[in-house]
Amino acid sequence: MRGVGGPLLTIGDLLSDLAVDGGDDPLVAGGDASVPSSPSAAKQAGEADPSDLNRLFEEHYNNLMKALQENDPSWPSLMLKLCTALKAADKLVSSANTNAEQLAEKVKALEGVLERGDHAVAEIVESLQRSGLAKDHRSSQSKSASK
Repeated sequence: MRGVGGPLLTIGDLLSDLAVDGGDDPLVAGGDASVPSSPSAAKQAGEADPSDLNRLFEEHYNNLMKALQENDPSWPSLMLKLCTALKAADKLVSSANTNAEQLAEKVKALEGVLERGDHAVAEIVESLQRSGLAKDHRSSQSKSASK
């Protein structure tokens, strides 16, 4: 909501602002120094190891819920906490999507390996059956000839 004063009206507006800002949060200047959701915390969420993203999101979410329960009159600091929690959640979802895509690719590759294995086993069984039939045919011919 560039150029418009007042709080954001919808989560969609907030998310679009986050996408437009690209990390340059105008609310950073409005937050107080004791707020754990600082620019360094936002940077930490951006550079976090995917295994730490869940913990970071929980911390930011808990900070936001605590601030909301305290009836903090400073909506910019609340917005900063909300933005930081949403950024951490976005990174967490993005990481989960990436992991799911990688898992799907690995499953597809494994299915291909299994299909090749099934095909190889079928060829071996067929080959053994043919050689078994040939042996049975030869043994029956040799028994007939010996009579």
